[in-house]
Amino acid sequence: MTKKDDKEFNFEKALENLEELVSSMENGELSLEDSLKAFERGIKLTRECQTALKDAEQKVQVLINEEGDTEDMESEGES
Repeated sequence: MTKKDDKEFNFEKALENLEELVSSMENGELSLEDSLKAFERGIKLTRECQTALKDAEQKVQVLINEEGDTEDMESEGES
């Protein structure tokens, strides 16, 4: 994903679209051709979501590293 794509990508909307695709496929509302198109769209959305999650994880890691000592943060999270 490019920087421009990052700004246009809406994670929550993508998840909502995925849920709608899954629901319509599970309910048998789609023809075989439409099911294949929905599956293809679902794969694309899944990959975009995975990329967004990976990017967010990297940003969090950078922020943690900038703060220095992460042991204090880890022990606070375990309380």
